Amino acid sequence: MSASSSGQAVSKAREYVTTNIPPSYASDPKFKKYTQQVDKCLNSFDNVQEWADFISFLKQLLKTFQAYMQFKEIPRKLIVAKRLSQCLNPALPTGVHQRALDVYAHVLAVLGSEGLQRDLALWSSGLFPFFEYAATSVKPTLLNLFDTHYLPLQAGLRPIMKSFILALLPGLEEETGEFFEKVLGLLDRLSGTVAPSFFLQNMWLIMLTSPSARGTSLNFLSRQLPRLHANEDITAIVGRDIGLMIRAFAAALEDDDLLVRRSALDLLLQSLRIDSIAIKKASTEDQNILMRAATSVVLRRDLSLNRRIYSWLLGPDEHSQQQVAYLKTHALDLLASTLRDEMFHPSADYSQSRPFKIFISLLDKWEIGSALTEVLVLDAFKAIRIMIDSDADITEEMTMTASTLYEAVEPHALWKQLLKTIMTDVTSNTSSCDGINMVYHILSSYHKHDEEIETIHLPIVFTALLEAVDQLTLEDSARIPSPATHATLRLLLQMLKLIPASALKQRPQISRDAQAESLIQGPYAFASTFFGLDAAPLVRQSELTSPLASAFLDATSLTITVAKGLSGPPKDMSGNRQSLIDSLGLLNAIVDRVQQIRGTSLPISWQPEEWLSAILDCVQSKTAAFSVIDCGITSITHLQQNEGLEPTYSIDNRITMAAMINPLLKYLRPPYAAFHARAVSLIWQLEKSTKSSHLESLIAESISLPRKSEEVQEACEAFGVLWRLTDDSLMPGFRLRVPMMLVLDTLKSDNPNIRRVGETWMRCSLKSYPRVLEPLLSELHDPSVRRSNMIEEFNGRQIQGFYYERPFDQRYIAHLLETSLSIVKFGGQGFSKTARGTALSRSGNVDLIERLQIAGNFPDSSYMDIMIHLLLRFLQSEPKPGLSLTLHPLNIVIQSTSLDLLQALVVRGEVDAITLQTIESTVVSKLYFSVHTHRLDLQNKLLHLLHSIITALSSLAAGSKPDKTLAVDRSPEISPSSAVSAYNINSLLVQTLIDGLSASSNRSGLQHWLDFVLSTVPQFQNVLHNAIFPLNDCVCKLLRSALADVLQASSGGAVDDIISSTTDADFLMLLNALERLVLLSSSHISTSTQDEDDTSLAEKHESSGLLGYVSNVFGSDATVGAADDQGTVKSSDYRTLHDAVRVLYSIWTTLVVTKGQYWTSESESLSLIYGRTRTRCRRVLEHLFRVHSSGVLESIVVCWSEIPSISKPEDEAATFELVDVLTSSAHNVVHMLCESITIRVQAPQERTRRQLANSQLSDLTLFDFLEEYFRRLEGPLAAQVWVRFIQLAKDVSLSFREYKPQVFSTLQCFTVLADKVTQTTLVEDKRIRKELQETYIKLLDICLLLGRASDTSWIRRSALVNGRDSPVPRDAKLEEKMNASTTSLSDTLKSETLDPLDRINVYIASDVIPNLRKFLVDGDKILTACSSITYGIITPAMRGRSRPLDVDDHVLSILREMTRLAVAIKAWRGPVVDVLNDNRCFNSTPQAGRKWRPMVKMLFDTDKTAFTELLGRITTAPSANIFTNREYEMLLRSLNLRRLSYVILTGDKNHFLTQLPSIQEKLVDTLRNVSAPIVQSEVYLCVRVLLCRLSPHNLSSFWPVVLTEMYRLFEQILVTLPADGSEDLALILSASKLLDLLLVLQTEEFQIHQWIFITDTVDAIYRPDDWSPAALLDRLAEVVGDLPAAEVPNFSSAWSMAEVLFAPSKQDSKAVDQIPAPTPLVENRPSRRPMLQSVRQIDSIRDLVHFFSHASIASYESVYQSGGNVDWDAVEQTLLEDMFDGR
Repeated sequence: MSASSSGQAVSKAREYVTTNIPPSYASDPKFKKYTQQVDKCLNSFDNVQEWADFISFLKQLLKTFQAYMQFKEIPRKLIVAKRLSQCLNPALPTGVHQRALDVYAHVLAVLGSEGLQRDLALWSSGLFPFFEYAATSVKPTLLNLFDTHYLPLQAGLRPIMKSFILALLPGLEEETGEFFEKVLGLLDRLSGTVAPSFFLQNMWLIMLTSPSARGTSLNFLSRQLPRLHANEDITAIVGRDIGLMIRAFAAALEDDDLLVRRSALDLLLQSLRIDSIAIKKASTEDQNILMRAATSVVLRRDLSLNRRIYSWLLGPDEHSQQQVAYLKTHALDLLASTLRDEMFHPSADYSQSRPFKIFISLLDKWEIGSALTEVLVLDAFKAIRIMIDSDADITEEMTMTASTLYEAVEPHALWKQLLKTIMTDVTSNTSSCDGINMVYHILSSYHKHDEEIETIHLPIVFTALLEAVDQLTLEDSARIPSPATHATLRLLLQMLKLIPASALKQRPQISRDAQAESLIQGPYAFASTFFGLDAAPLVRQSELTSPLASAFLDATSLTITVAKGLSGPPKDMSGNRQSLIDSLGLLNAIVDRVQQIRGTSLPISWQPEEWLSAILDCVQSKTAAFSVIDCGITSITHLQQNEGLEPTYSIDNRITMAAMINPLLKYLRPPYAAFHARAVSLIWQLEKSTKSSHLESLIAESISLPRKSEEVQEACEAFGVLWRLTDDSLMPGFRLRVPMMLVLDTLKSDNPNIRRVGETWMRCSLKSYPRVLEPLLSELHDPSVRRSNMIEEFNGRQIQGFYYERPFDQRYIAHLLETSLSIVKFGGQGFSKTARGTALSRSGNVDLIERLQIAGNFPDSSYMDIMIHLLLRFLQSEPKPGLSLTLHPLNIVIQSTSLDLLQALVVRGEVDAITLQTIESTVVSKLYFSVHTHRLDLQNKLLHLLHSIITALSSLAAGSKPDKTLAVDRSPEISPSSAVSAYNINSLLVQTLIDGLSASSNRSGLQHWLDFVLSTVPQFQNVLHNAIFPLNDCVCKLLRSALADVLQASSGGAVDDIISSTTDADFLMLLNALERLVLLSSSHISTSTQDEDDTSLAEKHESSGLLGYVSNVFGSDATVGAADDQGTVKSSDYRTLHDAVRVLYSIWTTLVVTKGQYWTSESESLSLIYGRTRTRCRRVLEHLFRVHSSGVLESIVVCWSEIPSISKPEDEAATFELVDVLTSSAHNVVHMLCESITIRVQAPQERTRRQLANSQLSDLTLFDFLEEYFRRLEGPLAAQVWVRFIQLAKDVSLSFREYKPQVFSTLQCFTVLADKVTQTTLVEDKRIRKELQETYIKLLDICLLLGRASDTSWIRRSALVNGRDSPVPRDAKLEEKMNASTTSLSDTLKSETLDPLDRINVYIASDVIPNLRKFLVDGDKILTACSSITYGIITPAMRGRSRPLDVDDHVLSILREMTRLAVAIKAWRGPVVDVLNDNRCFNSTPQAGRKWRPMVKMLFDTDKTAFTELLGRITTAPSANIFTNREYEMLLRSLNLRRLSYVILTGDKNHFLTQLPSIQEKLVDTLRNVSAPIVQSEVYLCVRVLLCRLSPHNLSSFWPVVLTEMYRLFEQILVTLPADGSEDLALILSASKLLDLLLVLQTEEFQIHQWIFITDTVDAIYRPDDWSPAALLDRLAEVVGDLPAAEVPNFSSAWSMAEVLFAPSKQDSKAVDQIPAPTPLVENRPSRRPMLQSVRQIDSIRDLVHFFSHASIASYESVYQSGGNVDWDAVEQTLLEDMFDGR
């Protein structure tokens, strides 16, 4: 069918509707003339310009009607009704309104009741809305019309009852108003025309749907609603749908107007009391709705509202007791259940804190608050905790609400309920412990200082709960390891923290009647009396009235019970241990409270010895873990030291101390390294607690008693840990002298196993030599050894010496010297350096200093000087002649040992020349003496010593030290070089070394192996060079294994023991070895010293120059060049370096002590290991970095690139912290990275001689690291590195062909750095700013050029490394890293599957365009850059698309960002305008239309002429061109209208309000002049958009035209049904969708008209027996439904009516999730959605049968259920789907 034929059909139909006249009039020539006169008059309306023209038009129209009074019909009544409705526009003067009403009066008089009943919709649509706006002078006329013409219709008014009431209600706004009584009487008479229940049900509907009419409705109901008694059935009065009335009351109670709420409460008290039968018979859901709305009024904090709601809940009685009884009988259960359900299942319509605030407000009325607290307070706190745990966003709000609730609840009532729920968990012994955990959460999270709670309620609850736990565990030991016991003990400790000590002195006062009984009550019985609870299960008498005394007794009893349970048969050891730990912690806290009560003791009849025995048994038990021993010993010492307890006990005896110290010594063994530090602390704590020294004897006994070497080893290892971890201030050498001597004796043992134990102790546990040297020197300077000078002469030469005056203990002195010799031999060079560098004055032992000074030593003498002085004295001393026989044999032993000591000291080379000369003189004299006295025993040793002295002196004279490693054993003729040349490596040596280092059984001797390796390899470096790499690899593996062991220990947290044998000493020795091996692997290691000097020299110059960045270029070159230009090094050496850096990097990033970590028994040791290892790791890295700067940095970059995504933020922070530690400035880092990048991207012929330190590291990874480094720089540091990086950026931008793979990465780095630089003053320099802008634009242009190229594979990283094909296959992680090169981009940019060109587009949108204003500043430059982006990306992406809007998302992002730049409008306006004006625009998808909305909106916001141009393209006049295709012309008109609809839809609410008159004029002209259905359909679509984008009151003048056209269209269908496939079907569907949207929105302006189309009263659900349809859609449903061969509608077969109404919208994939899940008893109201949202076209009128037949009932149900909520997302999605056809 053509457009012209369709228009003719519409015209004929319109003619029929408007000339629906009786047949007798049709042939009457007078009636025809009458019709012509009316037409003439109506045509004059088009020329109306001002209000006077309206009056003239109305006068002429009335005169025409009066001239033909004989006809009882109005010609053209549809148009007449529309014109009269337009004349009642509120904006027109009163005179126009009066004339229009005169015409209405004449018309209604002519038609009579029968005619008015037939055409009720036509004449009422203008009169009903007018009464609200009518002037005072006009209202009597209007009311007279209603009274005269409408009321006589009686039952005929039933369909319009709701609208009629809505029209009259504005007259009841003011009781003193002039028309109040008249309107009230009119409503009374109106109610008489129908049943009272029907009338009231319409009132309920009005209150529910029309907020503005609620106040007037309540004014009417307060006067006219019959008195409803509580005990009678009111359905006959208010209607059988009680739920509707309840919802009406609920809507009024939740209204924003305070007066409406007050009136609703008054009506509630009058007609709907809480004890009425109506509420009791209502459904549970309706009861909850009413209670929820009623209680919400307390949130207004209005006294008048609160007084009314209190009266409703408490009843009419004035006495409090009766009120409480009334509440508990009728309201409490409903009130509590309503609030409880809303707490646990919050509605999306309100704030989640709403029910809690209501609860808090109701607490103000104690009659309600006390009863409500009992049944609701626990549930309230449970609900709050669930909310906080489930949603982190509301934590702060809900925590504040909970704190307010906690403070608002009366403490007595609160703690009564809390104690009740705690005891329920304790007695039932449940595993969930919800009540206990909740109380703990309340105290730890919400409790603030409250004196009443802390001094009265908490002490009572605390003592009662402690007694209950003690009694229950005593009766049933199976309760000890239960979760309930653990939770209770934790809660008790939390309570005790909050209770002041003074509150535990005595119980609070209670009533006189219960006071006498309370004197013999136990704590729990007293608490039950205090709170009014039943104490039957746990009644125990007690004469202790002091809470602190009873708590102490119960705590000690509980610990004894738990300790016995732990000492018994093993069942649940872990649970028993935890219970003992918690109970002991609680006991310690109680004892602290005793200590705080100063001046008073606490005499308690307790058994301290029984308690001590139980705890000691537990400590000594084989099943006791260290945590138990820790807590047990701590408690024993804590109670023993407390002075407030009587009686007490003593631990100062050998048996008790052994029982505690021996278990601690067991935990000092290697498998328990995690507990070493804590165990040592406990041992010294015990030693401090006693007057006698039990520790020394117990340790000595543990070392000396065992017979087996394994037992000796374990005892020595334990003592070694104690020795190493003991602070020097405790002087362990003197306090533990006996065990120290026992350990040192093992160094001389003939048993190799025992000797190995001693050596291991010295290596791993010694800590410092002065510790063992000081007690030895003190004993060797025994004052009992007295000497006198003597001179003997041989052959004329005098020899000076000394005589022993009297005998002394020579064996002990010899033993001490032998011990010293073993120490010196073992200590070697380290001992010599320490002895020489440590002065006597540094000793903390005053007695030692005094004794040595008496012996002739000075305070500033070193230990080396003291030892040599002492040894020379022994060497020169001889017994007196009378004593020679007895003293001489052992004196030879003493002198021989002294010579061995001197030999050992001299060969170490640490003795200065003067001392050597002194020794030399003494030795020569002694040798001389020996020759002449014929003594041969000491000569060999003296000669050997002399040879060593001469060698040392000659070496000092030559200016070099002797070879310290080989000087002892080689003969003088063998030189180091000859030794090296004579040595040949054994083929098995390397493997043997590796096996020895790697074997786990060699752990205790690992240091021996490492010493051998590190002392051998340097001597034979050239021969053993190839062994360095496997040795380094082995050390790396050992370090990784040690690291894993420590991390496993750190991940503990359980009460059970942790097995970990790695200590800080292990790490230190392995790191030392690693450092030495890496340094030896370099063939030019000797140049490292020069490198360090160059580095320090460069660093001195770094701070000079302007902002520190000018001269740094040269300083950095010198630094890095010196470190890297060491020649070509073998690749294995770099591999050794890389492996070492990997291990060091792992240690650095892993061993980080977390702040705020929970303290455990092993924390002390682990923190020690972490700190020392990380410090040593840092020093190793610093040393390696000074030697191989580039190699170390590149290895760090490789490690950074392999960080897993799970731990990326933490490890990245540690990585850049490490870089900052190693480098002196950011400039050096950037320079080295730029150099590494340059050497990789240069052509082969341009490269320098430098070799790549890491060939597998790609340039893109370096770029990624550089970008991330830039992100972490502060502004001033960014300014320093700017000059170096801009040089690289220039090279890339100027060398396009060579540098094209790196352009994009350079742009990313440049953007980050430029963003930092622009925030500093550096950018104020014009040269730098110009340099920045030019380089940035150049880089951006290159990316855009490459983006336009057909081959975009340039950014896909090829396998080219150093200009050649790399043989190394690509690593998947490396590929991922290259594909995700920056951290600033979105997740889309990081995706591996993202096309390279898309990566550029995403980056331009996310980082480039937002920074253009900051970087380029100048508007012209910004416009140039945006134009380039438009030309390079946007225009090609849009070219040649059949769906213009379906553009790539990344391109759209670019365009969206560009539209935010006002200066760039010339760049982006063209593409947006072209797309919008494209006739294929609406072939795109709805999703595309949604994405384009921001750009279109920005276009019309920025370009003020665009909207005018768009309106200008909408023409209604036919084209003058006779060759124009009419169908194509209609299509263009429809597209222009759709364009207008889309533009309006892109705006915000009321965005185009100022253009509304122009829009309205275009739409009215189109409806009037263009009859094509395709065009009129677009008008209805545009009206739907206006409804969504404009406030409803702004469209009031539009309603007459819209209603008239819709009425005409649906009336036409009733007369002539369109044929299947007709073009009119599209117009009918469009009008139906408009009506569907109006029913969804339920605007107050439309509600007064909706009766024309649907049944809007309760007749839609409860239809009377004689009911016949009056609404248009109901009539259409009957007509269309009777058609034969009707097909099933395509959307009604599978959906129920409710599913159609509340079905999820089809937008996105989240549609189903948008419907809130229903929750029990809580109204989670669904939102209203259009019924026709999924219908796009219809082929037959039958397809709308479902809509016609269900519209009325669906509208009623939606009002009933949704509460006015509209699903705006679904509405807008439906509009987009109707606009865009590309589905």
